[in-house]
Amino acid sequence: MRTINVEKKFDNKKITFLLTSTFPSLSLNTVHKYLRKKDIRINNVRISTDTVVHTGDIVQVYIVDDVLFPKFNLEIISEDDNILVINKPSGIEVTGKDSLTCKVHEIYRDAVFKPMPCHRLDRNTSGLVLFAKNEASLEFLLDKFKNHEVEKHYLALVYGIPKVSYCRMEAFLFKDAKKSLVFISDSPKPGYQKIITFFTVLNSFENNTSLLDVQIETGKTHQIRAHLAHIGLPIVGDGKYGNYDVNKMFKASSQKLHSYMLKFNFSSDGSCFDYLNGKCFLNFTEF
Repeated sequence: MRTINVEKKFDNKKITFLLTSTFPSLSLNTVHKYLRKKDIRINNVRISTDTVVHTGDIVQVYIVDDVLFPKFNLEIISEDDNILVINKPSGIEVTGKDSLTCKVHEIYRDAVFKPMPCHRLDRNTSGLVLFAKNEASLEFLLDKFKNHEVEKHYLALVYGIPKVSYCRMEAFLFKDAKKSLVFISDSPKPGYQKIITFFTVLNSFENNTSLLDVQIETGKTHQIRAHLAHIGLPIVGDGKYGNYDVNKMFKASSQKLHSYMLKFNFSSDGSCFDYLNGKCFLNFTEF
């Protein structure tokens, strides 16, 4: 059992927001599961709904530590003197407390320069994360990501079958940091930023699901999940933007979104990192 004394920053916020913020490994689906079981208490009263908490409330969480702080082995896909490619499991943040970066730093504790991530994945998105093993490679690779010279592909299992085999989508995204949500609009609005998402249908199935290869030209928070849900193709298992009944039907407790490909397409030559140009790292998964 874990006890949380609600701080001012969580005043008037829902219990799901408090718990997923306090325990990054928890998904919304998992929190709702334990709410249904009445394994969460506020001021010693069992709750079963997404209740609002207030400053000074005492929250008791009867969830085993293996769920709150999942252990995982570091799965290294590729490594050389400059880079480290890791397959991140779902439910782990790339940075922050108890994150993938913490695990990497633990393994490389004796290194002069501890490997640093060059990009991010959502906590509940699994797949390839690129780390730089020295300052020069970090500066170089951050610049390549900024200039869209690293190609990233995702596998997404969605509910629904697109009418086209390939689609380039443009929309506008607003991030509500307080609610930890993003909203999509088809037309420009104040505070909204333009997003571009591509997908190719790899396969479709009799259970009305499709497997997509997804790329994003703009890397905004929750872009893939929110954009696909906006066009009626929610990712199976997505507790935030997906369909609850669909997730329940497929017994999906985590979102079926996986970063499976990183490919270097450098437009300039002449540096000591040119040996990376054209390299492609792959890590497929079965949903």
